[in-house]
Amino acid sequence: MNLELALRMTEAAIKQAAREGATISVAVVDQGAHLVSFQRMEGAELSGPVLAPGKAYTSVVLRRATADLASLTAPGGELFGLAGDRFICFGGGIPLWADYGEGERVIGGIGVSGGTIAQDVACAEAAASVWLTR
Repeated sequence: MNLELALRMTEAAIKQAAREGATISVAVVDQGAHLVSFQRMEGAELSGPVLAPGKAYTSVVLRRATADLASLTAPGGELFGLAGDRFICFGGGIPLWADYGEGERVIGGIGVSGGTIAQDVACAEAAASVWLTR
């Protein structure tokens, strides 16, 4: 993950947000879940600078999309009790995978916050598509 690619991914998320009619914050993190790029659209929710990086962090650390975590962290779920602190367990975070010959591993993540869950997921997917076509 490098800055140029991370910036292209945040731009793709913002363009998708404009199409969706959402105002978002978007974060891209590296394989250690360290922030590489962050952008916040004018008028985006005040919680975005916390939630977007949190979703990106969660997707890297748990190696799964945050949209998959809601049911797993609910009472009775496999990961009940995990939500909170640094883990954001609702849609908008997507891990980025790469194959290095010995199998795939997570090399970064995207987090989007500010729209509906569906809008956040769509914007994160738009950013991930830049990774897939790099």
